[in-house]
Amino acid sequence: MKKLIILAFLIVGSLSANAQLLRFGIKAGPNFSDMDGKDYDSKTRTGFHFGAVVEIKASPNFSIQPELLYSTQGAKVKFGDLKDENIDYDYITVPVVLKYYILSDLLSLEAGPQFAFLVNDKNRFDVSDSNTFDFSVLGGLGIDITKHIFGQARYVVGLTDASSNADIKNKVIQLSVGYKF
Repeated sequence: MKKLIILAFLIVGSLSANAQLLRFGIKAGPNFSDMDGKDYDSKTRTGFHFGAVVEIKASPNFSIQPELLYSTQGAKVKFGDLKDENIDYDYITVPVVLKYYILSDLLSLEAGPQFAFLVNDKNRFDVSDSNTFDFSVLGGLGIDITKHIFGQARYVVGLTDASSNADIKNKVIQLSVGYKF
């Protein structure tokens, strides 16, 4: 056990010594979310996301970027002849993004899983319907505008149902601007 702790400290120490291998940052931007399912029509809901990122460089062209984000999602839904109802979900999301740089350190392809935990449910339907965990996959592009400023565009597709009583899944387009320290 002591050897494992010492090894972890050595790895973290070596990453910290070389700032090129480990970079922390923050990011924020709009979400354009909708829900995919049967028996209803839906319209896009505009929300936002913000949070922290850590980029860990594994090789010159490859890095891993875990993130911790607050994300508002949902849709405007119409069931039959009823008027439009807002489905508003707030999540703490944990994307684990694999980045492959295709143009030096400028442009990257991004993909990976996302784990989301429901923290707030604001809709007129029974809130006990909402699943508290959402598993998704994401894909997108990133661009490092300067050494510190970056932008990202992603598409996130839910693989689990957002509600236990309906076959609906989240889908989100995220646009982000961020700063790496």
